[in-house]
Amino acid sequence: MFVLFFLCNLSWVPAAASKNKAKGSQGQFPLTQNVTVVEGGTAILTCRVDQNDNTSLQWSNPAQQTLYFDDKKALRDNRIELVRASWHELSISVSDVSLSDEGQYTCSLFTMPVKTSKAYLTVLGVPEKPQISGFSSPVMEGDLMQLTCKTSGSKPAADIRWFKNDKEIKDVKYLKEEDANRKTFTVSSTLDFRVDRSDDGVAVICRVDHEALNATPQVAMQVLEIHYTPSVKIIPSTPFPQEGQPLILTCESKGKPLPEPVLWTKDGGELPDPDRMVVSGRELNILFLNKTDNGTYRCEATNTIGQSSAEYVLIVHDVPNTLLPTTIIPSLTTATVTTTVAITSSPTTSATTSSTRDPNALAGQTGPDHALIGGIVAVVVFVTLCSIFLLGRYLARHKGTYLTNEAKGAEDAPDADTAIINAEGSQVNAEEKKEYFI
Repeated sequence: MFVLFFLCNLSWVPAAASKNKAKGSQGQFPLTQNVTVVEGGTAILTCRVDQNDNTSLQWSNPAQQTLYFDDKKALRDNRIELVRASWHELSISVSDVSLSDEGQYTCSLFTMPVKTSKAYLTVLGVPEKPQISGFSSPVMEGDLMQLTCKTSGSKPAADIRWFKNDKEIKDVKYLKEEDANRKTFTVSSTLDFRVDRSDDGVAVICRVDHEALNATPQVAMQVLEIHYTPSVKIIPSTPFPQEGQPLILTCESKGKPLPEPVLWTKDGGELPDPDRMVVSGRELNILFLNKTDNGTYRCEATNTIGQSSAEYVLIVHDVPNTLLPTTIIPSLTTATVTTTVAITSSPTTSATTSSTRDPNALAGQTGPDHALIGGIVAVVVFVTLCSIFLLGRYLARHKGTYLTNEAKGAEDAPDADTAIINAEGSQVNAEEKKEYFI
């Protein structure tokens, strides 16, 4: 009606005035721009004209219904409001935009002829919060799991991405379907994988990316629960168990459901000494180790999925005797002295005797240190060889002196009888020196 009234009023304008307006606005065109808005948001439609000489501007919707004519509202829609109205600009706002508002809007400049400009309003459909389906708790280790993530209402179609342990999974199936309104889309993605025990407690995330979400994606998360047979490991309290010391064997078992309790056995049977071998939870405490404790200890863990076991071979070592070097050295020293005295008659036999006595000297000791014994024997052999060398050298020098004196007695004798007597006298002297040496 307002438009009709305006058009009727034009007949009252003098012809000269109308010609001036047409002439002044002849080179002008309204300027608009396309608008994109998220569903439920507010769209601002702006139409501008440079150097307008009081020519009216009008906005109309895709159905060619007039929304505003200058500053006059023509359509009764509370969502549509005037933002600015002047001879150079006409701006309106459309709040709570719906998908039905999408389309081509027209700004008209009422010159002779009327000039128009189009602005396309694009409405983005916001995807709904995604939902993950296909998970049934619990899942057995080794089973094939299929998870599906779905979201509806997106325009254009949303993008779905999968993550496990913050690592994106690329090998997925993607499906896009148009909704009943023929404007939005329902998107689904399917993830297939075989689970193992490392997946227990892992969060699988489905993320929906869309331009309507303003860089804040929507996510759905599913925490996996995987049941698996126990894994067992035995940890000793010391790597070198010794006789007389305590030992704690810890049976570390992991499984879901948690295996409880564990079973301890030795060499395929029950623990032989319950007084010394105390089981506390997952620990086997042997109070005082002895040689009879040597054997294979087994820890067995069982849950509703299955059972598993681990073995530990116990070897109890002797306690090192710190007095061993002090006890051995005097015995070996005595053997060395005896060898030195007897070397003149049987050096080979004495060396054999000396080396034979060493084990006898250690027979009463517990847990001999073989490295120490070997070192001491080496010292004894070295001293023996040195003694042989020195004694042989001394005897050689003494024999040389004896021959020289005998020869000297023969040279001074005037005849053969005297020479013999002198030689016997020299021999007596040599024997006296020899006895003095001994």
